[in-house]
Amino acid sequence: MKISGVKGMNDLLPGVVGRWQEMERVAREVFALYGYREVRTPAVEPAALFARGVGEATDIVKKEMYVFEDKGEERLALRPEATAGLVRAYIEHGCHVDGVQKWFLMGPMFRRERPQKGRYRQFHQIDCECFGVAEPGIDVEQIAMLHDYLGRLGVKAELKLNTVGDGQCRPAYLADLKAWLTERKGQLCADCNERIERNPLRVLDCKVESCQPVLAQAPRLLDRLCDGCRDHFAAVRSGLDALGVEYRLDPRLVRGLDYYVRTAYEFSSDALGSQSAVAGGGRYDGLVETLGGQPTPGIGYALGQERLALILEAIGRPIPEARPQVFFVAADEAGAREAPVWAARLRKAGVPCELDPRGGKLARQFKQAERVRARYAVVLGGNEVASGQAKLKDLDTREETPVALAELASRLASR
Repeated sequence: MKISGVKGMNDLLPGVVGRWQEMERVAREVFALYGYREVRTPAVEPAALFARGVGEATDIVKKEMYVFEDKGEERLALRPEATAGLVRAYIEHGCHVDGVQKWFLMGPMFRRERPQKGRYRQFHQIDCECFGVAEPGIDVEQIAMLHDYLGRLGVKAELKLNTVGDGQCRPAYLADLKAWLTERKGQLCADCNERIERNPLRVLDCKVESCQPVLAQAPRLLDRLCDGCRDHFAAVRSGLDALGVEYRLDPRLVRGLDYYVRTAYEFSSDALGSQSAVAGGGRYDGLVETLGGQPTPGIGYALGQERLALILEAIGRPIPEARPQVFFVAADEAGAREAPVWAARLRKAGVPCELDPRGGKLARQFKQAERVRARYAVVLGGNEVASGQAKLKDLDTREETPVALAELASRLASR
């Protein structure tokens, strides 16, 4: 009986994995320049962690999270996002005693959404977090780091910037916004009407075309900031200006999770035909305390790898591909015996190489060499083994040059 994969869970095969390896390699290089260190947390966490951290009223917790009971009747969840789990690890391991922590994580997340292009029920994120810095300088640095990362991949993305206030100025604004939206329920879509009651700030993020003229007139939190939030946001803008990082103020940019305060930002690209977010984040100064830790400021962002992979494809960035430098073709039994020996020597010298353990006709072996996109082929037979001389065939140009087998490793390493 044929068994298919789970709906909405995507396979990544060798032809595209090179793209993902490049995204992750460049991330590690850039993040190291800014002092971020990699951490790895479990894909399974207590379900209560996300209910408290993400918010009981969010769509993630109410509708999308994979929740189950294990054999010990513990209620667990596949992580729908990374930040809550990283905060849990920060608290559990007492990391506050070691001062400022800069972390990044790469891995799968899980949400039971409607599958569509670039959006899967198992999806992958690159996530960066900094714990222990309240000053706006870290907001600037983290945004600049993400800008640097996208730039090194050749992605042109617009930075949208906003502030969502804090516990001092946001509650009064939310009350006024809710009242303003309630008066206009009849002009808004069904999703907006549902959000008015449980998360009115999310209404501003609606993408339904018919809602746009109404929401364009909505009260702006930017006009209602307390002194602390106003000064913080001004410092963030000044810092980005000093670094030459361009941005556009977007008063309707909000974050979908309850724990965000003050700075909110998003990088969007139109490479896929319409403006679409590739990464976003912001500040969450109360989350560590909410989850049982010491009061600790924090800021972070998540980048969707599936979306970024589509953008890299759309802009024509080639997929880095691992290819063997040489392929040994066995001409006879003597060659079949010696080919693994010479392959082992080359691998020890750091030269990637392959051979076909099945042996067989030369034409079939050369065909396999072409399939794996080997650069060179070396035919080994009894004569070559006895003389210590062979021919190095360039599979791109079809040119052949004589080579001493003893010098093969040094010749290929130099190329």
